This record gives sequence, C-alpha cells and structure tokens, in this order.
Amino acid sequence: MHTTSPLTALRQWLQDNQLDGMIVPRADAWQSESCAPYDAKLAWLTGFDGSAGLALVLKDRALLFVDGRYQVQARVQVNLHEVEIHHLHNEPLAEWLAKNVAAGTRIGFDTLLMTNAEFTRLSATPCELVPHARSPFDTLWVDRPAAPAGLIREMPVDISGESSAAKRQRAAAVLAEHRADYLAVTLPDNIAWLLNARGSDIPFCPVPLSFALLSREGAVEWFVDDSKLNSLPDAVRNAFTIAPQEAFIPRCRQLAQGKRVMIDPDSAPVALRFAVEPQGEIIWQTDPITLMKATKNPVELAGYRECHHQDGAAWVNFLAWLSREVPQRAASGMPLTELDVQAKQLAFRLQQPGFVEPSFATISASASNAAMCHYHSSEASNKPIGHDHFYLNDSGGQYRNGTTDATRTLAWGKVDPQQRLHYTAVLKGFLSLITLQFPSGTQGHQLDAFARRPLWELGLDYDHGTGHGVGHQLLIHENPHRFAQKVNPWPLVAGNIMTIEPGYYLGDSHGIRIENQVEIVESRPGFCKFASLTLIPIDLSQVELYLLSESEKQWLDEYHQQVREALSPRVDSDARPWLVEATAPIRVNG
Repeated sequence: MHTTSPLTALRQWLQDNQLDGMIVPRADAWQSESCAPYDAKLAWLTGFDGSAGLALVLKDRALLFVDGRYQVQARVQVNLHEVEIHHLHNEPLAEWLAKNVAAGTRIGFDTLLMTNAEFTRLSATPCELVPHARSPFDTLWVDRPAAPAGLIREMPVDISGESSAAKRQRAAAVLAEHRADYLAVTLPDNIAWLLNARGSDIPFCPVPLSFALLSREGAVEWFVDDSKLNSLPDAVRNAFTIAPQEAFIPRCRQLAQGKRVMIDPDSAPVALRFAVEPQGEIIWQTDPITLMKATKNPVELAGYRECHHQDGAAWVNFLAWLSREVPQRAASGMPLTELDVQAKQLAFRLQQPGFVEPSFATISASASNAAMCHYHSSEASNKPIGHDHFYLNDSGGQYRNGTTDATRTLAWGKVDPQQRLHYTAVLKGFLSLITLQFPSGTQGHQLDAFARRPLWELGLDYDHGTGHGVGHQLLIHENPHRFAQKVNPWPLVAGNIMTIEPGYYLGDSHGIRIENQVEIVESRPGFCKFASLTLIPIDLSQVELYLLSESEKQWLDEYHQQVREALSPRVDSDARPWLVEATAPIRVNG
C-alpha cells in the first residue's frame, strides 16, 4: 500500500488552499520548549525532534532552521535529500525570505503558533503572510496523539512561600501602573506560578497548558479544560472563573472594546493581536510575571538548597556505582551503555524523598554522541561507555520543593591529550564565571565572555548559551535571564537562580560540558556573587593541573570540601569511600 509522506501531504494541502508555502514551527501555542506529543508537528513533518526550530515548506523545497545546538542532530535525523538545514540565528527565516522569495508569494501560518514579534519581522519581507485559524495538521496528521489532559495540583504556600492572592495583587499593581485593564497570560509557567498550581500535560514540565486573563482588580479568568481540575480543592477552583481553553481568543475579542490589554509580544500568539485590534488597545510589554517569578523568595530558596542536597546524594551514589561498574563491565567484554547508565541514575534518584520526576530528558552521551549538545539516547544510537573517551551526563530532577540541573563529563583511564586540553579549558571557563563578583543589575550577556575566554585562547568556542534561569518546581529553562552572547536586557540580582555550563563539542569526536546550578547572592553592598547549589564532585582526572592557577585549585578544593561535608551523611555507605577520594584536595592527587 502506498503511504503519502507528511511533506507530500502538506504540499497537496498548500495546492488546495492556493498557498505557495507554509511555516511550521517547533513551538506549540504556548511557545513551550518541550511539547506534548500532540504538538510535535515539526517532528512528524521532518523527523527532527529538537526543542527549537521551524520549517518552511514550499512547493519545490523544504527548509529546516535550527540553532547551534542542533546543527549536528538535524543532519542525523532528517532526510537531507528532502530537507535543507539552515541556522536559525545566523540566517533567520525573515532574512532568507527577503533574499529568496518573490513579492506576493503566499505563505500560510497558524495564528496560534506565531508570536507577534515573529509576525512583525516576517511582515517586512516580500511575501504575503496568510493567517489560518485552523491547523492543517488537524486533518493531515491522521495518527496524531490525543491532546494532553494532565491533572492539575495545588502548590501549597509552605512550598511556594506566597499565596496566589498576594501574587495576583502584585501583578495587578503593574497593570494599574500602566493603566491596563487586563493582562493576557499565555506562558504556562507564569500561570502555574500566579495560581500556585502545577500541571502534568508535558513530561518533566509541571505546567498546566491553559490561558488566563488577569484584571486590574486581581481577578483571574482561567481558560482550562475542566477535567484537569478534578484534583484541586474547591477553595482553589473557586478563586478563579473557569472557562474552556478554546474560549480564550473569543473572550479576548469580546472584552476588547474600549479596553487596554497588556500582551507579551515575544511569547503570546499573534491570534491575540487579531482578536483585540482594532476595537481595543494593546500595551506591548513583557509579561510582568516573568520577572516576578525569577526572583525567588526565602521559602523557594530554602527549597532549592534542600533538594540539591537530595540530588547531590543521588548523583554521588550513581557516580560511585559508575566508577566500579564501568571498568568491570568493560573488562568483561560487556560494557555499560548510555541507556543502562541512564536507567540506573533514575533508580538512584527514585530513592530520594521528595523526588517527583526528571526535570528534563536525561542526556546520557558517550564519545561522539556527546558532540550533539541535546542528544538523547535511543536503541539505535546507544553507545558503550569505555576507558578511552568521555562520557557526558546532563540531568536533573523535579523535587517537591525545587528543580535541579547539572552536567558532569567523566572519563576512566586517559583520553587523547587534545581532549584533555579541551576539558581543562572548559573547566577554566566554568571557574572563571562561577568565581566572579559583579555589580548587582549586571546583564547576562555582559558575563558570558568570562566562561569562553579559555576556549577563545585556543581558537575554540561553543554555539550555545552559557547558562539559563531555572524555575521553582517549574521549567528547567526559565525566562528571562540567560548567560549568552545574544543581548539579554534583564538585571541579575540576589535571589535569581541560574546555571553555569560552558562546553566544547567536536563533531564525530567528543563533547564536554561542566554545569552547576547557582544562586545569586549579595557579596557586598552593590555587588553579587554565585553560590553553588549543585553538590557533585567535578572529575579532575582529565585536567592538565599545571594549567590551573592557585586560586582555581583553591576554589576546587573548597568546593569539594563543601560537597564532602554536606553529602557524607546522606550517601549510601558503599559510596562514601568514593566520595572521599573524589573530593580529596588537589595536592593529594595532583
């Protein structure tokens, strides 16, 4: 039986609808980094399943735009005879359209899947953007998974540290300041934080897929599938007006007359703009909740610290097991694999009280697989773990009281001298940033180069950011803060939670990353520093110690002492000797 390919089916739909092309983003209506299977349209269409990217499908060509993290992965996953790979940032879609399409070319798009910011950029190109309120995938994707319907639970105040009512009044005060009548809240993590609720629509991302309207008086209309609310106490449900999710855009259109509605241009779907204008006025502004939730309160900060002790214990139990098993299994001719190790790590985390689920899909990457920054092991790609190459593990946990994210790159035996040099440069970049004192209010891009300098001195670099915000039992990548080369205009202040994670990746060879999660704390009046939340030994076996300064060695020794003292009472008895050895002062092993 002949089966029509997704690309062929979409091109037939284009022809039937008098279109020359279609934009198919990776994102869902909420701009989620991780999507529910129901929303994995780009993966269905092209085979690429990374967390960022978009496709432009034309009558005679198909282009996939992905960022630096996915340049290798995309070429592995897609049919390169059918799909061209482009760089999402170095050659963005708007730039490509401006150079390559004729005036009047009709390009279709789903109004729920495009932000106003992207719509504005693309509107400046010669093409004619044709909005579609209904997605072609509703009919073309015949075996599409069901829409998510995960139950929503309450986030108690003893963990969140602030009531939903207090949060709503804080946000409403911003509306009053801007003379706005409503705030359209479309980011699921902002809704989760505002309402003190957590969801289960997307694996590892405890957010409820829904929409909300906040009034200047602090009242909330919550547009959510009612069946998701069955586990919520009545007192929580009754605090909000509940309406079906699909009623959000019609409701915005209904109430827009003569009103001022605050909308985030970078995250809200352009469908909102079409609903509010022209009868209402839009105040284009970043959702104020985004910055509010980025500065954690004392209860949240205490939760982060506690869950990192739990996660650190799980990591040490895991790493001690690895140190025994990798050599033994390699010697027996039955080496451990990426999937073996990933499963065992989860088993150790499941032993920790308060552990809920992973905070993202674990990156368990051996040898050349680690050159793909966001690699995920499968039966087809599963590599053995041996002596003569690096193994990279990037993983984290959602705990009842916080979220963790850390990366360690490990090796048993000795790797190639060039790779040791790369590892040492990554470590020096990590140390350069994590030891930094900086003025309060500094922006993330102003600090990014500190982590890159040791690599730059070797003529090397990495094509991803150096760190990101982390939510409180929320998203592992939390806006608005970033350490990256791209400008990030948000001030870093005490109470922000970030990661520091420089790396280096050489295609078909190896990948290296070292990552700690940190709390920004005040160091002296007007200045801040980083306090490490992550408590995991850093592998020094592949470091060229002669390239480390005395101050770098001192920081590592003091950090390892902190790790040893904090975790010794918490780890399994058979892991304790490994912990002592792994955290021994450099002068002992150096």
